[in-house]
Amino acid sequence: MKTQIPRVVIAGTGSGVGKTTLTIGIMAALVKRGITVQGFKVGPDYIDPTYHTAVTKRESRNLDTWMVDSEIMKEIFIRGSLGADLAIIEGVMGFFDGKDPLSDRGSTAEISRLLNAPVVLVINAEGVARSAAAMVLGFKRMDPRINIAGVVVNQVGGYRHYQLVKKAIEDVTGIPVIGYLIKNQIMSIPERHLGLVPAIERGELNPLFQQLAGSIEEHIDLDQFIQIAKKAKEVIVNHSPMFQSLSERRYPVTIAVAKDEAFHFYYPENLELLEQYGARIQYFSPLAGETIPINADALYIGGGFPEEFAAQLTAQKKVIADFREKISQGMPTFAECGGYMFLTEEIIDHKGNSYEMVGIIPAKVQMQQRLAALGYREITALMQQVLLNKGETARGHEFHYSRLIPTIENYPYAYKVKGLGGEFSDGYHQENLVAGYTHFYFPSNPNMVIHWLEKAVEYQKKR
Repeated sequence: MKTQIPRVVIAGTGSGVGKTTLTIGIMAALVKRGITVQGFKVGPDYIDPTYHTAVTKRESRNLDTWMVDSEIMKEIFIRGSLGADLAIIEGVMGFFDGKDPLSDRGSTAEISRLLNAPVVLVINAEGVARSAAAMVLGFKRMDPRINIAGVVVNQVGGYRHYQLVKKAIEDVTGIPVIGYLIKNQIMSIPERHLGLVPAIERGELNPLFQQLAGSIEEHIDLDQFIQIAKKAKEVIVNHSPMFQSLSERRYPVTIAVAKDEAFHFYYPENLELLEQYGARIQYFSPLAGETIPINADALYIGGGFPEEFAAQLTAQKKVIADFREKISQGMPTFAECGGYMFLTEEIIDHKGNSYEMVGIIPAKVQMQQRLAALGYREITALMQQVLLNKGETARGHEFHYSRLIPTIENYPYAYKVKGLGGEFSDGYHQENLVAGYTHFYFPSNPNMVIHWLEKAVEYQKKR
C-alpha cells in the first residue's frame, strides 16, 4: 500500500494556540474551492474529528502510534485518504508532546515524520516580535528529520505587527510565514466538550464554519498552503494490510450499534474491522425509543453522554426493558464509557437527581464537577470474556466526568488497567457482557473482533 496524496500537518507550539480553529477554517475554505479534503486527528480524540467530518463531509479519523504500531497507523491514513484530493492532519498538544517527555512517541512530530508530511506550525505571537523567530527556530532544530514548511502566526495585534513577526521568522529560520490571525477578530470555535457534538451534527455551527472560511481566505495564503501539501513525499506501508479481504474467516452476523445524541463515540476502524470479518452493522436509537433490532446477534453501546439525556433515557421504559431482557438472555454485548453508564442501575447528576437506567450492572454512576479520568489505557483481561481471553491485552483511552460506585461486594471487574496513574481494576464482566470506561481500539488487538463475532455466531444459533 502506498499514497502520494498531498497532505499537511497543522501543529502548534502548545495546546490552545489555535490549531483547531485554523484547521477547520482551512478545511472549510478548501471545500469552498471544490477540493475534497480528508481530515485526521493525532491521538485519541472524538470531538475534533466531529468538526472535521461536519466541514468536509468525510469521516475524520484518528492517527495514533501508541495504540497501534506505525505501519498500521500508516495503513489507516492511506485507507482514510482514498478518494480525497488533500489530507489535513490536526495535531495534538504541543508539536513534540507525546506519551512521555523523553521521546516523541505518540506525538504530532512522530506522525508527521512517519507520514512524510510537511508541517505548518501555529504560534501565538501576542506580545512578541523578533522573539517569535527564536520560538520557531527551536522547533525547527529539535528534529532535523521533520519538515516545518510554513508558519501561521495567531493573536497578532494587526497587520503591522504581523509584518514584524513575519520578517523576523523568515530572516532567522528561512521558513515562510503563510498567514496570520488577528487577536479577537476571528471567532474561535466554542469550548469543546461532549454536549457540543449534537449541535455540530445538526448543522447548527455551519454559519460559524463559513465565517472561519472567510477569515482564512482573507488572512492565509491558501495557494501556498496547497503547494506545501503537494511537496509531501510518498507514504508506503511495509506489512500485510490489516484491512483486507478475510475470506478464510467470515461471520455473517448482525451487530446492533446504539447511535444517537446520547451514544455516538465510535472509532471508524472498530466498526470497519467488524465488517471486514463479515458482520453487518445495524444502527438504532435508544433515545428515540428504538429497541434492539430483532435480527441482532450482538450489541455494541459506545460512548457519549447519557447523563445529558438521562431524563429522556429513563422515560424510555420499553427500551430499558428490552436491553435488560436481551442481555439477560445472553446477547454478546460490549459497552464502553457512556454505554457502561447506561447499563448501571442509576445515573446521579450534579444536582443529586437520580435517573433509573438499565440496571444490568450492579452499580450506580455519580457525575463529578471535574474530569475524573483522562489518558491512554492498556488493558489486561482478568478472565475469559466476550472480547479478550484471560491475560490478553488491548489498548485504548479514557475520558469521563463520572465515578462508578459498585452496589455489591466482590464486584466482577473485567480487566486490569495500566495508565499514567498506575494500575487499577476496572470494567464489569458477565459471561456475555463486558463493559467499562475504556474506549477500546480494536486495531490494537484484532482478536477482540474474532472473539466477539464467534460469540455472536453461538448466540445466533441459539436464538
